[in-house]
Amino acid sequence: MTPSAEIFDEFRKAPLMKKYTLCLLLVLSGLLNTVQAQYVYDYKHTADIYYNAKDYYSAAQYYNKALGTFKIKNDQVLPYAVAGAAPPSGKLKDYQQVVARLAESYRLYNDFGNAETWYAQLVGFNNPQYPQARYWYGVCLRANGKYNEALEQFKKFKETYTAADDISTKANLEIQSCEFAIAEEKKLPRYTIIKTAGNINEGGANYAPVITEPNTLMFTSSRPETPPLPDNASEKEKKEKNKKGNPYVNTLYTASGHNNTYNNATKLTIPDPPKGTDQGVAAISPDGRTLYLTRWTFKNGEKQAAIYLSTKQNGSWSEPKSLGANVNVDGYNSMQPYITADGKYLLFASNRPGGMGKNDIWYCVMTNGTPGSARNIGTAINTKEEEQAPFYDAEKGLLVFSSDGRVGLGGLDFFQSEGDFGSWSEPKNMGKPLNSPKDDIYYTALDNSRPFAAGFISSDRESVCCLEVFGIRRIRKIASGLIIDCDTHKPLEGATVTLMDTIRQRIIGKVTLNETGRYTFEVDPNRQYKLVAEKENYFTKSLHFKTDQLENTDSLDNPTLCIKHYEVEKPIVLNNIYYDFGKATLREESKIVLDTVVDLLNENPKLTIEMSAHTDSVGSDKFNNKLSQERAQSCVNYLISRGISPTRLIAKGYGKTRPIAPNSLPNHKDNPEGRQLNRRTEFKVLKKQVEAPTSNYQTE
Repeated sequence: MTPSAEIFDEFRKAPLMKKYTLCLLLVLSGLLNTVQAQYVYDYKHTADIYYNAKDYYSAAQYYNKALGTFKIKNDQVLPYAVAGAAPPSGKLKDYQQVVARLAESYRLYNDFGNAETWYAQLVGFNNPQYPQARYWYGVCLRANGKYNEALEQFKKFKETYTAADDISTKANLEIQSCEFAIAEEKKLPRYTIIKTAGNINEGGANYAPVITEPNTLMFTSSRPETPPLPDNASEKEKKEKNKKGNPYVNTLYTASGHNNTYNNATKLTIPDPPKGTDQGVAAISPDGRTLYLTRWTFKNGEKQAAIYLSTKQNGSWSEPKSLGANVNVDGYNSMQPYITADGKYLLFASNRPGGMGKNDIWYCVMTNGTPGSARNIGTAINTKEEEQAPFYDAEKGLLVFSSDGRVGLGGLDFFQSEGDFGSWSEPKNMGKPLNSPKDDIYYTALDNSRPFAAGFISSDRESVCCLEVFGIRRIRKIASGLIIDCDTHKPLEGATVTLMDTIRQRIIGKVTLNETGRYTFEVDPNRQYKLVAEKENYFTKSLHFKTDQLENTDSLDNPTLCIKHYEVEKPIVLNNIYYDFGKATLREESKIVLDTVVDLLNENPKLTIEMSAHTDSVGSDKFNNKLSQERAQSCVNYLISRGISPTRLIAKGYGKTRPIAPNSLPNHKDNPEGRQLNRRTEFKVLKKQVEAPTSNYQTE
């Protein structure tokens, strides 16, 4: 085989070279003819040509061959191991440079396994010409999931690296990320994740899945349209294959299936872009008639991307048209569109002017299907590094995106933030196994009615070069408990229990209890919830709880909650309400009891009650009536001081007119126990509650 044919054969066999640009290989046939005579004798020179052309896969192959031409003894490999040793010269210097370039080529091609091997040798040289080698060695260890070893290398790098530059800043982030990843190992996973079955992940890269209609998955793929040549193909067949150019062109496909198995992958019926242009990474409008997609090319190794729009006509998609200057800016990238389920917002990633750094998340307000001027989503979300592939659930007000500018497991990680385009919460890493040491991007829901119960992501966690589609399903985290009658202590069948997210002011779910009196809700870890138990002629009662412990367990059993029965106009005695003798002054211990009434009224905001006071038979009617009225008013005044509206309270003193026990015994002697029962404070409900206390919460 001639050197030129050998190179083209390597080119043909090469897997995809770049993730997200997804593997557009540079054809260097002109250069090959110029330097053909040198390749047999100088693999390093050939490798350098590929390296400078950013064809890192081919460069790695030839740097590997170049290493075989050096005759270096083992004791010559580490010339800087002894302090003051002279720098290498001649072949030894070239050898070290080849090792460095080989390590770099593998890393830039995202083959972190091989890159780790050669960086390990490179840092052993202790050569001051490669001061960042230890940092990149740590990056490769981290990408390979070796967090403890990576942490050690990053810390050593920080000890010796003195430059105040971007690498030094990134090293701090990598240290935090390794520590975060090590801590994540102790937590239970929130999702299960399995590579999508069928013929989705066949050939090339496969990514950015979207459910377009029930049982139909649309995705982007760079799979070759024609099958690869067999190993025994003739030189003529290989030359004909090479003349046709790069077979790995990204375009849109659809497949049919359900759950996590999809087959019959076929190209979407949409006009092909101009030659040399890839298209994919698409979103579909809520009515299914408008497709937003990305088209991109490469010029001098740099990506140039813009967002286009296509409409469905007679079952096929029209020629895509650019969305215009509101979205696309000449000389900059706009890509990865996402249209919200309500059609109000178009989100996308772009490095257009006005951003924080590299690609940022931007959005446009849609008016009659037309995007307004693009707005940066803000510094709460965007960093100076990469933010890509937005997904937004308008019902939950939850944004999911990928970033490599925050503490995470490595590469692009999924983060989530709550907000409404006016303000956003601090983004939280979505943890393992949604995230991995490598790149994780393009979240999409299996069912938009429950967008975080199940869906798909793209990840290169199981591949050297390429993104693949994975199905995810959330592991159920359960909060449960028992509701009983406060008087009978029996399960309260027929009661209604409502679960609310107190931060987002949303109703998560509502159940009516059966004879067991138990409720069960699916919840998220690290959230604050409120349970409200209600039943006709029962006082509504609530329970606040946090789900922090669900990081390390699957279920949470709340304390048993009892709710008390009442009848309109039927008094309820409040025990342990005390006053100074012969006075209406409340004692401090009485206020503790009245605080329970404050809580009851706050949880039942539509109830109106009468607070009443009663005396025994000692004293005149006038004295007892006056004293009881003042005591009832003291209780009402205290409730008002605690924030209860005066319009909901009535004070009534009944004196000694309504005894509940005899003040004297049958033999006419004094009955201290009976008089004690008669000296009481009561309340009774005057009006039923007409509006549930959850009415100001939105339903999900």
